[in-house]
Amino acid sequence: MAAITASMVGELRAKTDAPMMECKKALTEAEGNMEKAEELLRIKLGNKAGKASGRITAEGVVTAFVDGDAGGMIEINCETDFVTKNDSFLAFANAAAMLVAKHKPADIAALGALLYEQDGFGPTLEDVRRGLIGKIGENMSFRRFKQFAGNGKLASYLHGTRIGVMVEFDGDDTAAKDVAMHIAAMKPVAISSGDVPAELIEKERAVAAGKAEEDRKTAEAEGKKTQPADIVAKRIEGGVQKYLKEVSLYNQAFVKNDKQTVEVMLKAAGTSVKGFTLYVVGEGIEKKVDDFAAEVAAQVAAAKAAA
Repeated sequence: MAAITASMVGELRAKTDAPMMECKKALTEAEGNMEKAEELLRIKLGNKAGKASGRITAEGVVTAFVDGDAGGMIEINCETDFVTKNDSFLAFANAAAMLVAKHKPADIAALGALLYEQDGFGPTLEDVRRGLIGKIGENMSFRRFKQFAGNGKLASYLHGTRIGVMVEFDGDDTAAKDVAMHIAAMKPVAISSGDVPAELIEKERAVAAGKAEEDRKTAEAEGKKTQPADIVAKRIEGGVQKYLKEVSLYNQAFVKNDKQTVEVMLKAAGTSVKGFTLYVVGEGIEKKVDDFAAEVAAQVAAAKAAA
């Protein structure tokens, strides 16, 4: 029997995008014949992994795992909402969150290298990902993850599979869970107004200044008196302060009791939030929208041109 070398496995994996162990098995069965091994993989996986690997993954799930003071949260993307209900995909995502919490990988490459087997694929998490691409027929990818440890207690909340929140806190567990739910609903960008990133503040200030300038131009066009510069400046700053209250967690009205702020609720519960992370599936990913009418028209036009 021909010896199966690591370079042979690597070559077949590059050709097919199939999991490493599947490549080794195919080469062993084909007695080292590369073409026959590739054919065996296509029979088993339908050559789906290679075809799917370039497609946009804007759907997906967020999963979280907490074990004492260690936790992990991850977003794994796929192409369609249908796959987010697949049991194998969900098991894979939950396992990834657990591996993040327990092994503290430095990046996505390190995460993929962690040992994990599922559905006959392995021995690494990356091999399982590639195997499931072939089995399910859709591209899927690790988008982002975060590991938590050493910054207080942890409370997680998942709103379905599309929104995930992890809160680092000291104090009451119930209050922290309520805050996690609040964050999922209201999506603050920082704990307090002083923590809001400077670039977001400047962007909001520019928007307020632009609105004030439009109002000035309108007043001039209508022959009305324009406001003095100091009044305009106060209006702009007032708009910025309103924005800061709306996006800072402690200043937001608590969703379970809008008569009090989150800060007041937490103080009454003897609880403080030390940090939070919010993931929303697909946030910032450009989705491909198929225009079937345009596609058919383009095909008809191409057929006429060829005739």
